[in-house]
Amino acid sequence: MNKGLTTHRCAITVAAIVAALLTCAGAMAAQKTTEPSMALIPAGPFFMGSDEIDKTQKGSEFGNDKPWYLDEHPRHAVTLPDFYLDKYEVTNGQFRQYVAATGAAPPSHWIENGYILSLRKGQLNQLPVEKLRHLGSKIFRLDMDTRKMDKAQLVKAIDKHLDNEDILPANYVTWNDAQQFCAWAHKRLPKEAEWEKAAHGGAKNFTFPWGNQWRPGMSNTGSELWDEGVAPVGSYKTDKSVYGVYDLAGNVSEWTADWYQAYPHSDFKSPNFGEKFKVVRGAGWGGNGHYALKLFQRASYRGDLPPDGDYADVGFRCASDTPQDAHNNAQQK
Repeated sequence: MNKGLTTHRCAITVAAIVAALLTCAGAMAAQKTTEPSMALIPAGPFFMGSDEIDKTQKGSEFGNDKPWYLDEHPRHAVTLPDFYLDKYEVTNGQFRQYVAATGAAPPSHWIENGYILSLRKGQLNQLPVEKLRHLGSKIFRLDMDTRKMDKAQLVKAIDKHLDNEDILPANYVTWNDAQQFCAWAHKRLPKEAEWEKAAHGGAKNFTFPWGNQWRPGMSNTGSELWDEGVAPVGSYKTDKSVYGVYDLAGNVSEWTADWYQAYPHSDFKSPNFGEKFKVVRGAGWGGNGHYALKLFQRASYRGDLPPDGDYADVGFRCASDTPQDAHNNAQQK
């Protein structure tokens, strides 16, 4: 059978089940948002970008659509005030709270993988056992024989599966989705310079979040097989900056606030520069060879994507001003 048609039919099944649950009960009450842990990135200078050169023309060999390193030129000093950055990437569970509270559209793949049912978790026992068996085997692909399970066992197994999905980073979110989530949480997307400073370790200017030496397996770049590609946030204790920020070199790449522009005094020209693409930072799980290269795990690496796109290996985290800076900004408005 055609795989696309099968996926489409499964999506229709999940959508129909959600509709049935909505008919049986009112909308889920918005949960109180738990403030995610944030790291203070102290004020001070660091060096942004790099002056590296692709001397061996590896970029062409791996089929990259832009020259390596050139959009990072020139290395330049930047001084930033204090700011806070989420220690972890925003999770599915946190994004679900936002969807429940605001009525925002959930990521489209939540219907395909069944996570949309987490919005109606307490109502799963209202479904007939055959529908629960279908969900368990065809949508959630539980590693158990659902034919021999009763309703209570099925609900428990599905609930556990959804709980595991809660702690994965939210992906398939557009730049606007990410921006609106951060605003709802009384935060904002990090500026590109803020993200890079957090990854460099400030004045330490490490090449990678953990230091200057690259080693395989330090972050989730697809070399290990996770069921969803992404790993639960914070799983790689080695992928941690000196400020205690996790997953900056792997798991999902992350949206930043800025347009993809040339750095000051750069002589590199790119047709992508301008207000067309947003900067994404950090390596993603990708799952294909070149995404695991150390190039992408470097703190200085810059990616660019259209803001209306959503991707399996792109998510986000939020930033915030210090209380004093937030007070000053409010007075200036």
